[in-house]
Amino acid sequence: MAHLLNVSLCTKIPPKPPLSLTKPSLSIPRFLSLSRSRCPNPQQALILNKQLLEDFAKTGLLALLSVSLSFTDPALAFKGGGPYGSEVTRGQDLTGKDFSGRTLIKQDFKTSILRQANFKGAKLLGASFFDSDLTGADLSDADLRSADLSLANVAKVNLSNANLEGALATGNTSFRGSNITGADFTDVPLREDQREYLCKVADGVNPTTGNATRDTLLCN
Repeated sequence: MAHLLNVSLCTKIPPKPPLSLTKPSLSIPRFLSLSRSRCPNPQQALILNKQLLEDFAKTGLLALLSVSLSFTDPALAFKGGGPYGSEVTRGQDLTGKDFSGRTLIKQDFKTSILRQANFKGAKLLGASFFDSDLTGADLSDADLRSADLSLANVAKVNLSNANLEGALATGNTSFRGSNITGADFTDVPLREDQREYLCKVADGVNPTTGNATRDTLLCN
């Protein structure tokens, strides 16, 4: 590039006749004016070439910076939705937090610590508890339809009268010690060992759907 610029800068161009005074003056682009300027010596040509290259580099850097600023780090982009406001609920220690009765549809609680958290009566349709710790949490009367409980620790949780229709509970999700009286597990994919365990303690009828807990678990 430097070689080409050097040739264009040092090429002598015959002077043009002056423009008529009746015509408006034309603004000559920088590159054209440089290419038509005379280069008295090689040192000046080198300086001009270096200046042009620096200009190109600065322009490219500004363009890259502009593009980088237009994207946001996904880890910082997520903010909690619903009435809980803009507080981040993903990957947080929310032990003992009170979410009772809140509308938290599709809220992201992935990898969060939610021990003894209160979700009583909360609307959690499509919420994600992927790989979260819900030990001892209160999810009684909660609407957990299509919620993601994959890899979550749901041990000793109060799920009485909760509606889990279509929820995900794949991986090593554990319901050990949980109260599931009146819970609805319709279409919840469970490991066979978890299903057998839950069938031993299943009881009651869900007040919202009218389905017996044992029937939704497909217990014998």
